[in-house]
Amino acid sequence: SLAQPVRAFVTPLSSQDEVAELLERDRLADLPVVDINGVLVGVILHSALVDAIQSDATADIQTMVGASKDERALSKPFFAVRKRLPWLQINLLTAFMAAAVVGLFEGTIAKFTALAVLLPVVAGQSGNAGAQALAVTMRGLALREVSPRQWLTVTLKEVNVGLMNGIAVAVTCGIGVFVWSGSPGLVLVIALSMVLAMVAAGFAGAVVPMVLTKLGQDPAQSSSIVLTTVTDIAGFFSFLGIATLLSNLL
Repeated sequence: SLAQPVRAFVTPLSSQDEVAELLERDRLADLPVVDINGVLVGVILHSALVDAIQSDATADIQTMVGASKDERALSKPFFAVRKRLPWLQINLLTAFMAAAVVGLFEGTIAKFTALAVLLPVVAGQSGNAGAQALAVTMRGLALREVSPRQWLTVTLKEVNVGLMNGIAVAVTCGIGVFVWSGSPGLVLVIALSMVLAMVAAGFAGAVVPMVLTKLGQDPAQSSSIVLTTVTDIAGFFSFLGIATLLSNLL
């Protein structure tokens, strides 16, 4: 007989993630689709699934920055504005939240103007660190390498990465700041705040998509906006807060 046992199959109600997992796990070229009576109703080709996954991946890139999955490169301007503007308004609100944190330390900034020059350095580095943690975590969730139940393991890993990267970046940054300002106190402030901000960024980059997934939300839709808010606030607050506490050294 030419018949061979079926190694795996799916139903018409199976999700794309389930199909992708079976094709990857069993190294299948195609996958039978059967109904509730076990009757063959179709076949999913591996090449077709790869195309669908690539399409979803590119759509996720758009949603991460607040653009709609429906928008295309040649979409009408009004359509693009209607899809993007709500997220830009939300981002503006979060930017005011970060600005409010800076406003709390207005007196410190006025007294030590060098802080205003260095403030974007801490926020920028923590933002990049958070984006790295977010991208790795979201990829793990998308490929089902991890699940929200493993949030603690993933978070501890990213916090440790943030700590080690933070120390390394703090050393480099401290040398640059000392050459620029000649102030050991300013070096201490930016070094401590850099480490704290990058640890917070790693924590947020891991936790935000995990929480959104657990709540049944698409982590690609708003993770980057939430992350930007957290990293900006953490960066500003740590830098200016430490500068205020150690102002006698500046």
